[in-house]
Amino acid sequence: MNAFAYSRPADIDSVLTEATDPIATRFIAGGTNLLDLMKQQVEQPAKLVDINRLPLSAITELPNGGLRLGALVTNADTAYHPLVQGRYPLLAQTILAGASPQLRNKATNGGNLMQRTRCYYFYDVATPCNKRMPGSGCGALGGYNRVCGILGTSESCIATHPSDMCVALAALEAVVQVSGPHGERTIPMADFHRLPGNEPHRDNTLLPGELITAIDLPAQGFAQHYTYLKLRDRTSYAFALVSVAVGLELTDGLITQARLALGGVAHKPWRRPAAEAMLVGQPAEPETYRAVVQSLLAGSRGYDHNAFKIELAERAIVQALSQALNRSA
Repeated sequence: MNAFAYSRPADIDSVLTEATDPIATRFIAGGTNLLDLMKQQVEQPAKLVDINRLPLSAITELPNGGLRLGALVTNADTAYHPLVQGRYPLLAQTILAGASPQLRNKATNGGNLMQRTRCYYFYDVATPCNKRMPGSGCGALGGYNRVCGILGTSESCIATHPSDMCVALAALEAVVQVSGPHGERTIPMADFHRLPGNEPHRDNTLLPGELITAIDLPAQGFAQHYTYLKLRDRTSYAFALVSVAVGLELTDGLITQARLALGGVAHKPWRRPAAEAMLVGQPAEPETYRAVVQSLLAGSRGYDHNAFKIELAERAIVQALSQALNRSA
C-alpha cells in the first residue's frame, strides 16, 4: 500500500475543500472496497478524506411520501430499518443478498454505489485493463471472461458492476443527491452509472470532487409484489452471475406497473423501460413474461466463457416475475 495523507473534516464544506485534487483524493467511509484496492495497488490515492464525521447517517421521511437514505447509513442498518422493510422490502432483500454480515455492518449506502468491478483483470495489475490503466487494452476480451458482461459492452471493456443494492435502486427509480464544488445536484439512478464506451475508467457520472450525500426513494415501493433473484456460484458471499430485481403492481390479475432491473450482466444495473411497458395491461402469467425477455436482452453478446449468461438471464427473468406474484419466494 502506498503512503497517503489523511484528514477527517467535520462538515461537508470542509470535506469538499480538502478534495482540492480530486484525481489524487479519495473519500473513505466504510472502506470495504477501497482498502482492498489500495492493498492490491489498483488504487493509489495520495490523500484519503474520511467522511465519517459528516451528518449523513439518518434515514428520514420525505414530504412526497418517499424516504431519504443518508449516504453514511450502513447497508445493515438500511436493510433492517422498519420503514425500509415495510415500504421497500425489495431493497431490504437485495441488500441482504450481498456481501456478508460483517461487510454489511461496515459498508455504507454511498460507498455501495461507488464500489468497483470485480473483473479478475481489473484486480491483477500485471495484466492489461482499460478500466485500471486507460489505453492498456482489455484482458478479459480474449481471456477468462466468465463473470463479465453480455449487455452494453464495448471493445474497451466487458466488466460488470458488482452491486446488488444498486439493482434494486435502479428498479425503484431512486435519485442520488450529491454535493460538489459547484453546489448540490440530483442524479437519477438510471443516469448515475455509465456504460463503458471508450472510457471504461469512468464508472459513473459524478463530477470531480463531488460527494454522495443521500439516496432518495420515491413513494412507490412495490411492497406487495416484488422479488430479487440472485444466481451465483454459491449461496453466500458471492457476486451475481445474473440477478433480477422485480416490482409489480396488479389489478384484477392484470399488470398495471412493472419494473425490472438486471445485475451481473452489464457495466451498470440494466433496465429497458420499453420492455417493462410491454407488461402493462397484460395478465400476470409466464407467456406474458416470455414476451418481454427478448426486448430486455436485445443486443446481448456472449464471449468465450460467459455465453451461458444469455440463457441464464432469460430463465431468471421469467422466474423472478413469477416469484414477484407471491412477494419473494
